[in-house]
Amino acid sequence: MTLRAEDVSWAAGGVPIVRGVTLRLPEKGVLGLVGPNGSGKSSLLRLLAGLRRGTGGAIYVDGRPIDGIRRSEIARRLALVEQQSTTEVALTAREVVALGRLPQRRVWDAWTDRDEAAVTLALRRTGMTHRASQPWSTLSGGERQRIQIARALAQEPRELLLDEPTNHLDIRHQLDLMRLLPTLGTRIVVALHDLNQASAFCDEIAVMHDGRLVAQGTPAEVLNVALIREVFGVEARIENGPSGPRIAFF
Repeated sequence: MTLRAEDVSWAAGGVPIVRGVTLRLPEKGVLGLVGPNGSGKSSLLRLLAGLRRGTGGAIYVDGRPIDGIRRSEIARRLALVEQQSTTEVALTAREVVALGRLPQRRVWDAWTDRDEAAVTLALRRTGMTHRASQPWSTLSGGERQRIQIARALAQEPRELLLDEPTNHLDIRHQLDLMRLLPTLGTRIVVALHDLNQASAFCDEIAVMHDGRLVAQGTPAEVLNVALIREVFGVEARIENGPSGPRIAFF
C-alpha cells in the first residue's frame, strides 16, 4: 500500500472529529468514502492529503510518515480537489489547469514541453479540451468541477482525493462526473453522499460514522439494511443489480 491511515485521530477544539481510523486504499480503482454529515469524511481526506496533522496515529506514504515529508514532495505525489473552488482572477480554463504544474516546477523554471503535454492530457482526459480557451468565470458548475479535476491531474499524482465533487451539481452532471472517475487511470478516494452512486461507480466503499470507520469492502460486502439503519438512521430495501446493490429508501 502506498497511501494508508493507521489508527489516525484528529480533534478540533478538544472535540474528536476523526477517531482511530485505519484505512487502506485499493491497489487500483475508486474508493468511495460515505457517511452522514459530520462523520469525519472531509477531515479524513485532509489528513490523507497532509493538510492537517493528526492528534494520534499516522498517515503513511510509501511507508514514510506524512508528517516527515516536505509539503512540496507531497504535492508532487497527491492531489486534493475540495468541494468548491472559486477564483476572482481572469483566467482561462487552460490557465487554471496549468496551475496544477506548480508543484512539479521551481519558481524560476521555464515552461517545458512536459508541462504543456501534462496540461493538454489533463484537459483531454476530463473531456474539457473544447473549453480550454474559455474564461473560467463563464463555465458551468459541472465544467468547473472537471477543470478542477484536470488541474489536479496536471500535478501527475498517484492518488487523487475528491471531497464531494458532485455537490451543487444537477443529476446529469453528477452522473457525468462519476462516470469520468474510473477512466482517469489513477487511484481515487472520493467522499460522497449518494449511496447508489457509490455503489454503481466505486470499486470499494468505506463507511464513516461519528468519526470512526465502521466498514470497508466492495459495495456488495458493505451495503446492507442493518448498516444503513445504524449509520444513516433510515430504513432501506436493497436489490442486487449488474452495477452493484441498488438501494431504495422508505
